[in-house]
Amino acid sequence: MNRKPNLSFWQIWNMCFGFLGIQFAFALQNANVSRIFQTLGASVADIPMLWIAAPLTGLIVQPLIGYASDRTWGRLGRRRPYFLAGAVLATLGLLWMPNSGALWIAAVLLWVMDASINVSMEPFRAFVGDQLPTGQRPLGYAMQSFFIGLGAVVASLLPYLLAHLGVSNTAGAEGIPDTVRDAFYIGGVVLLGSVLWTVLSTREYPPDQLRLFADAVAPEPIEVERPNAARYGLLWLAAALLCAWLVHAYHLEHELYLLAGGLAAFGFSQLWLSAGRGGGMFTQVMTDLHNMPPAMRRLALVQFFSWFAMFAMWIYTTAGVAQVHFGSSDPHSEAYNNGANWVGVLFGAYNGFAAVAALVIPLMVRRWGLRISHLVNLWLGGTGLVSFLLIRDPIWLLLPMVGVGFTWASILSLPYAMLSDNLPAEKMGVYMGIFNFFVVIPQLLAASVLGVLLRVFFHGQPIYALLLGGVSLLVAGLTVLRVSEPAVAGSLSPSERGAG
Repeated sequence: MNRKPNLSFWQIWNMCFGFLGIQFAFALQNANVSRIFQTLGASVADIPMLWIAAPLTGLIVQPLIGYASDRTWGRLGRRRPYFLAGAVLATLGLLWMPNSGALWIAAVLLWVMDASINVSMEPFRAFVGDQLPTGQRPLGYAMQSFFIGLGAVVASLLPYLLAHLGVSNTAGAEGIPDTVRDAFYIGGVVLLGSVLWTVLSTREYPPDQLRLFADAVAPEPIEVERPNAARYGLLWLAAALLCAWLVHAYHLEHELYLLAGGLAAFGFSQLWLSAGRGGGMFTQVMTDLHNMPPAMRRLALVQFFSWFAMFAMWIYTTAGVAQVHFGSSDPHSEAYNNGANWVGVLFGAYNGFAAVAALVIPLMVRRWGLRISHLVNLWLGGTGLVSFLLIRDPIWLLLPMVGVGFTWASILSLPYAMLSDNLPAEKMGVYMGIFNFFVVIPQLLAASVLGVLLRVFFHGQPIYALLLGGVSLLVAGLTVLRVSEPAVAGSLSPSERGAG
């Protein structure tokens, strides 16, 4: 058995470069699609339901693509065919979206873009695990975080920059400003170009060779305890019915029906598994979910609290900062819009700090290891979010964004490094896709319950969502300590130090 060879810095750069385009496309979408929806006639109340595409497509697409890529080998390799196919489809969506002309077309295109971006994104996570030895994986995932931060900053600022270069920022004949249209065109070029760079500049190990490396984790035989699966399925269905009845009987927020639907879907999946319905893709994915490695179960809890916190920040920072730091809750007032603009600056800042943090995190890992480094980074962000309740000068809100930037870079890198060290090579893709469940589910849960928690416990004041998010990050940091530390993750060889 051979040790997987180290790659040079520029080889790792090339294999991660495609993430620049993927994040560029995501950031353009996140910053501008609501604007496009409203321009095409959507009300503010409709927008959350239109946006449900993002988490749901990731929930469905990523594990299926991971399962398929684990079983793919051809002229382009194992993961690269999916990079390329997803990038081509997402590019077509980016070019069409600002020319959609009707709300229903824009909504369909959002689903297409999200699904296509997820087709490209999921194999990139497994790609690092395939190509890099254990000691270099933190550097590989940190490099992805660097490109994520860089892409998010540039893409978020792109319409603003185009306006300052003289491109029209007012609605044209079809209602979409030229700044938005041109930004999407540029995004399509960046996405396809960066993914092509990775596809053409990298190579992959054949599956048989991956299994021969010394750091390969042998798969364990999987046997589903079908009576237990059936029992769990019935319990989840009962919980779903109880949740739906409570929402109806007590006239709770309709978003809680989303929670009931998620509970029901998981319950039905367990019943399907217990029935032993063949060996198809869905059955295999659910079987792998049911029998995930112990380290993955522990990391799932870390991810749950981490992503719950990030979603709380994304949704409620604008309303909270406008109310507390700018003194207005009226979306039509000048003070509120000044606050919203400042939140855009804060979000751009934390993505910029995340790009810098991605360069620092490998050094932290060398000194402290994966677990302690992730704990420190999560606590930096948790402390930062809690401090929003204490800081009154909005300028000083840039300071906690430093901590949030470190948290964001760490969330996007270190859990994947810890996970990849505990996965068998032939299941790297499907387990990376299943791991996305623990990114999506806390976001869906947060969308369902945060409004209720704020109304019941905090008199509806949105700034307290950031307090909940901060506490959630502090808890996430503690749960990291339950995850085992790979023996070589925190100590790199001299050649690896030179590569970094």
